[in-house]
Amino acid sequence: MRRRLRGVLDRIYVRRLAGRLPRESMPRHIGIMVDGNRRWARSAGFRDPADGHRAGGAKIPTFLRWCDAYGIEQVTIYLLSDDNLGRGEEEVAALLGIIEDVVEELAAPGRRWEVTAIGSLDLLPDATARAIKDAAARTVGRRGGVRVNVAIGYGGQREIADAVRSAIGEQLASGVPLEEILAGFDAESISRHVYTAAQAPLDMIVRTSGEQRLSGFMLWQSAYAEMHFCECYWPDFREIDFLRALRSYAGRGRRFGR
Repeated sequence: MRRRLRGVLDRIYVRRLAGRLPRESMPRHIGIMVDGNRRWARSAGFRDPADGHRAGGAKIPTFLRWCDAYGIEQVTIYLLSDDNLGRGEEEVAALLGIIEDVVEELAAPGRRWEVTAIGSLDLLPDATARAIKDAAARTVGRRGGVRVNVAIGYGGQREIADAVRSAIGEQLASGVPLEEILAGFDAESISRHVYTAAQAPLDMIVRTSGEQRLSGFMLWQSAYAEMHFCECYWPDFREIDFLRALRSYAGRGRRFGR
């Protein structure tokens, strides 16, 4: 009875929060750090971290439906860092299988989300990388839903290094002398070559689990992004928590360093 009553009260509060959101002040592009899956599993009495990762994976389609409902155009989901690949072999194998399942779910027929995989997929087993790329390819051209980046094998420092190599390599291939390239090299040269270069600028990063750091996530793109940290673990992240993050964003004055 108590749980049912809380559910009713939560739905009332969600409607109230949603009704007060200034839709003209919503972020276009949100980065979400889906953190705390392993700690959630421990707190729930599970011994296998994979149970937490599965619960976290199951939350992602629900989160994307919230984004659709509130007019968010772009989401980048931090699923796996390059550092995470250094965890135990058994845990990494289970996590990669769960990530494959998540991407397949997002790419399933009937979904409206266009999915792009970003990160160093070459760090993954060949079969995993191929499955992720194939699933994402099936979503090209989808319309009507939020555009989704799944960051897998991703590291912000690695992305910046890749962008610098790409920017210099492109000009060298065009016959521009190295001295001339270096003389004109600036921040915009890198911005044109990061993984999200053709997408909307990053407006906001949300991280669950109470941790208050970027952990290498979108280091270049986050220069002027607003930050929102939520105490709950990702599997427990609610629509109320999301609306509070959007409300917080809408109430901030963004000056972009000026």
